[in-house]
Amino acid sequence: MVKMEEFIDILDKDGKFTGIKNTKKEAHTKGLWHTSVSVWIFNSKGEILMQKRARLMHFPRFWDTSSSGHISAGEIPEHAASRELKEELGINKAPHELRKIGITKEILIRKEENFNNYEFVHNFILRYDADIKKLKLQKEEIEKVKFINVDDFEKELNNPEKSKKYVPHKEIYDFIIKTIREELR
Repeated sequence: MVKMEEFIDILDKDGKFTGIKNTKKEAHTKGLWHTSVSVWIFNSKGEILMQKRARLMHFPRFWDTSSSGHISAGEIPEHAASRELKEELGINKAPHELRKIGITKEILIRKEENFNNYEFVHNFILRYDADIKKLKLQKEEIEKVKFINVDDFEKELNNPEKSKKYVPHKEIYDFIIKTIREELR
C-alpha cells in the first residue's frame, strides 16, 4: 500500500497564505514557508515532557517538543494540535482544552539531509499529570518520552555539550520555559 503524501499550505515570509499547496517533502527540500504545531506538555511538579525522535525522522534520536507536526492544507492549528497529540501520544484532548501561547518563526537547515525547514510554529501548552507510562507512542516517530524538570532542562540547554542532544530550537525553548514557569506560579 502506497502512503499518500500529505499536502500543506505554503506561506510567504510574512506568514500570509499564498494559495499554493505542496507536499511536506517539497516544502522541506525547497525551503518553503509553512505552518506546524507544537504542544508542550508540563505537569504540576514543574516538569516538561520531551520526546526522543525515532531513528528515521529528521534529527534522529534528538530530544524535542512533547508533540508536534505539520498543519495539513486547510486545517486550523487547534485541530492539528489535537490530532498530533492523539496520533503521537494517544492523548485525547479537544482543541479547546489546549491553550495557544503564540506563534514562533523558525528556520532549521540540515544540509546533509537536504532539509530546509521554514516554519511558523503555533505553540500550545497542556498541563498533564497522568502517568506517562500509559501513553501510546507512535513508534514510527517517537522512540521514548520522559519528563525533565524545567530548571534542569534550562541548565542542559545552556551547556554546550548537553544541548547537542536537543533539536536546535533554543529561542523556542526559552519562550516555553518562561511560559511554563509563569503557569506554575
